[in-house]
Amino acid sequence: MEKTTLYLPRDLHQALKEASKQEGKSQAEIVREALTLYLAHRKRPALRSLGVGEDEALTGRESEAWLRKAWGEG
Repeated sequence: MEKTTLYLPRDLHQALKEASKQEGKSQAEIVREALTLYLAHRKRPALRSLGVGEDEALTGRESEAWLRKAWGEG
């Protein structure tokens, strides 16, 4: 796993601490679960160009890089 730092508003931090105590889980585990659910249901951008179609703003050579950037994998 990789470590990250989050800055939370006071009320959200307090709610996270309370949930951690009530559920017997670490705060990190609750945050991971929440992010996993959020990211699983996030809409991915629709392709503007596919196959032999043409999009002046996006060439075939740039499509892989665009997809990585748009989908947060690059």
